[in-house]
Amino acid sequence: MKNELEHDILKVLLTEEQIKARIQEMGEQITEEFQGRRPLFLGVLKGCFVFMADLIRACPLQSDLEFIAVSSYQNSTVSSGRVQITHDVQQDITGRNIIIVEDILDSGSTLAFLKNYLLTKGAASITIVTLLDKPSRRTKAICADLAGFTVPDEFVVGYGLDYAQHYRNIPYIGVLKPEVYSK
Repeated sequence: MKNELEHDILKVLLTEEQIKARIQEMGEQITEEFQGRRPLFLGVLKGCFVFMADLIRACPLQSDLEFIAVSSYQNSTVSSGRVQITHDVQQDITGRNIIIVEDILDSGSTLAFLKNYLLTKGAASITIVTLLDKPSRRTKAICADLAGFTVPDEFVVGYGLDYAQHYRNIPYIGVLKPEVYSK
């Protein structure tokens, strides 16, 4: 039986099992690369929270955890291109190896902004890790250092990704029916 959120899903793009397996692989890669370096995982709220929780559990490293909240969508399906910080990093990041954890790399506006911002604040290095990469929508010259999956130009929700703050709690990545966001 479908729950009330699943009625709005056109199709499942990535299953729970596919996501879990890929995150385990990503965790192994990050662990190998950052062994002995104590990275700071910096989650971009709100969409990253499910992915980040699973990712850090897949990385048996000495590390720190921090969050930053930015806004560029304002309940739309496309980025406005204007990024604003709504919750900043709470610790000094000077000389730190930062792993930015993002749910989706779409236009690139948010991550281009964040990379520049964090380097300006003194980060030693920035590594971008995203669950989903949607290169067909890229407007900024930025790419992920590690991406879970490349997805087509469809509006995806679930596993932390939302539309107007809904659908984050679906345990897979699904394509939202166009009639839901074109109302």
